[in-house]
Amino acid sequence: MSKKNQHVVPRQNGWAVIGEGNQKASSVHETQKEAIGKARDTAKQQKTELLVHGKDGHIRARDSYGNDPYPPKG
Repeated sequence: MSKKNQHVVPRQNGWAVIGEGNQKASSVHETQKEAIGKARDTAKQQKTELLVHGKDGHIRARDSYGNDPYPPKG
């Protein structure tokens, strides 16, 4: 299993979880909250990032579950 950032994006029939670079959704959910929960579990397991998109498609939130440098750069 490759490590890919997880994106929660709007769909006509709800919200989808898509691994970065994939064309197909790994799962589709009725609510954004359900999709975020599934994407968060996957991101934690893979030690990647979770990116939540709003209805307009822009990223509105992100969480990192990877190996972040401490202290952060910048």
